[in-house]
Amino acid sequence: MRSVLKEVREEIRIVKNKNKADFSLNKITERDDLVVYRMDLQSNEEFIPEPIVLEWKIPALNVKGVWKPTSDFSKRIEADWELENHESRISIDSPVISLFGNEDENVLCFSCSNAINKIELGAKYREEDNHVYCTIILFTECKYAISNYSIEIRLDYRNIHFSHALKETATWWESFPALKPSGVPAIAKKPLYSTWYQFHQNLDEEILLKECYLAKELGFEAIIIDDGWQTEDNNRGYDYTGDWQSERFGDFGALVERMQDLGMKVGLWYSVPFCGRKSKAYQKFKGKFLTENHRWAPVFDPRFPEVRNYLVSIYVAAAIDWGLDGFKLDFIDDFKAYPDTCFKANPERDFASINDAVDALLTQVSIEVKKVNPDIFIEFRQKYTGPAMRKYGNMLRAFDCPGDYTMNRVRIADIKMLCGDTAVHSDMVTWHFDETVENAALHYLNTMFGVPQISVMLHEAPIAHLNMIRFYTDFWNRNSELLLAGNFTPTSPMSNYPIKKVESNKTSIVGVFENNFIELKTPHNQIDILNAKPSRTIILVAKHNFGTFKCQIFNCEGILVEERSFDITVGINALEVPVCGLAQLRLITN
Repeated sequence: MRSVLKEVREEIRIVKNKNKADFSLNKITERDDLVVYRMDLQSNEEFIPEPIVLEWKIPALNVKGVWKPTSDFSKRIEADWELENHESRISIDSPVISLFGNEDENVLCFSCSNAINKIELGAKYREEDNHVYCTIILFTECKYAISNYSIEIRLDYRNIHFSHALKETATWWESFPALKPSGVPAIAKKPLYSTWYQFHQNLDEEILLKECYLAKELGFEAIIIDDGWQTEDNNRGYDYTGDWQSERFGDFGALVERMQDLGMKVGLWYSVPFCGRKSKAYQKFKGKFLTENHRWAPVFDPRFPEVRNYLVSIYVAAAIDWGLDGFKLDFIDDFKAYPDTCFKANPERDFASINDAVDALLTQVSIEVKKVNPDIFIEFRQKYTGPAMRKYGNMLRAFDCPGDYTMNRVRIADIKMLCGDTAVHSDMVTWHFDETVENAALHYLNTMFGVPQISVMLHEAPIAHLNMIRFYTDFWNRNSELLLAGNFTPTSPMSNYPIKKVESNKTSIVGVFENNFIELKTPHNQIDILNAKPSRTIILVAKHNFGTFKCQIFNCEGILVEERSFDITVGINALEVPVCGLAQLRLITN
C-alpha cells in the first residue's frame, strides 16, 4: 500500500471566484498525510454569492475506483468529460469522495465541513495528463443574500484502509457543533418488522396483530406501520397526505396499545413534505409550497414558520395521543428548490435558505417528540443519511431495494462507514415463499452487518423459512454489540463488498457473499463465518498458524450438522459449510 507521493501533490487553487468580498484560503493543519484547509468569505454588505470553484489534481497512481456515498454498484473512475458532479446538501448524501487503490487502501479521501448547504464535488480522470482532477463547487443554488461563509476542507492521503478513512471523516464531522449527532436509543438497535412490502396500503388490524405476535416470537422488537394507516385509499398515491388522521382504524391508540402489549414497540410512517390535494391542509397552506408540480403531491415550504409548527404539532400529537415509540419520516430529500420555487423576499418566511429551514424543522421535531418520549426512534433512509441528518435521526436505513439482496448489502456498508454509532438498518427484506430456504436465507444474511428489517407475511411463511428467520435473528441479537460497534471492514468495493467482517477483542464475524477467500492476519479466539453464498466451500488463507479450533457447522435452519476440531495453519485452509449456513470456530490451542 502507498499513498500519493507528497512531492507530486498539488495545493488547492481557486479556479473561479467572482464574488466582491474578502476571500481567504489557508492551510490550518498538515500532519501525517492529513491536510485541512479553511476558506472564508466575508463582506460588510450582504450579497448573493456567485459560484466558487476550487480544484487540485493528483497523479492517477494506484487508483482503482471512486467511492461516493450513494453510488451503489457504480464505483468506477469517471472521465473529466462526464459532466455530472456528486451533490451534497442537508437531505442528500454527504460531502465526501474517496479514491481507493488495488488493495482497498486509501489514495485520497476528501471532504467538507458544511453538510447543510449544497456543495458539488468531483474527482475526474483527465486523459491528457493521467491525473485525477478534484473539484469542490460552492454556491450553485444559493439564491439569497449572505454576508459571510466559512468551510473547512479535509484531504486525507494516509496509507490506511479506505473504510477507515471514511470512518475518521465521520468522526471529524462530529467535532463541529452544527453536526453533533443525537443519541441512539436501545430500540433503534433491534430487529424490526415493516408492513410496507407486504401490506402496502392494505392494512388490516387483525393480520397486523397476528404478524406482531409472530415477529416478537422470532426475535423482533419493533414494528413500523407504513403508508395506508392514514387513509382508506389503496392507490399507492399521496392525495390524502397532510392531515394525518387515522381513517383506516377506528381507535388507533388502542391498536398501538395492543401491539405494545405483545412486546412490540410501534413506529409510524409519515411522508413529511407532501400535502395531498384532497387534504384539508392543502387548502389551509395554499401558497406555502415549494412546488405544486411534484409528480406525487405539492411539497410544503419549510421556510414558513407556520408550516414547520404545523408539521411538528402533527408528530407531537401522535406521540402523545397514540403513545408511539418511533417515527419513519420519509421523503425528506424532496425538500429542495424546484423550477417554480419562489425566492423573492417574503415577510412571512423566516428563512431564505430551504436547507437551513429543513435544519430548523427537523431540529424542532427531534426536540419536541423527545420531550414526549426521550427514547423515541426516528428513521431516515438513503439518500438523506449524511452527517447533518444524524443530528435528528437515530436510525439510518438502506434505500428501497425489494428482492435485491446484493444492493441491500452494498447500501448497508456505504451508510455504515459514515454513520459513527448511529444505527444502520437494512432495507426491509422480502422474498417469494416458493424460494428454497437457502435462497430465502440469502436475502436475510445480507442484512447481518446492519440491523435487520423484514417485510414478509410471517403467518403465511413456510416452516423452514420461519426456522431460518428465528435462527439468524437469534444469532444477530446475541452478537448485536459486536455487529454494531465492532471494527467494521468491507472489502473490494468494486465487487460489491464480497466479504465483510467485524472484529473486537479477538472475536470476529465474517460474512462471505461471493466465492472469495477470507484472509486471516491476526489471531482470534472466536470466529463466526456466515456462508452467505450459494456454494459450500469456505477458503481461509492464514498468515500464521492460529491453532486448533472447536468447529460447529449449522445449516440455515439452525440445525447442527457437524462438530469437529479444525486446524488453521499458515496458508490455505478449506471448510465445508452448508449453503447459507454458519461455521462457529472456538480456539482450543495455539
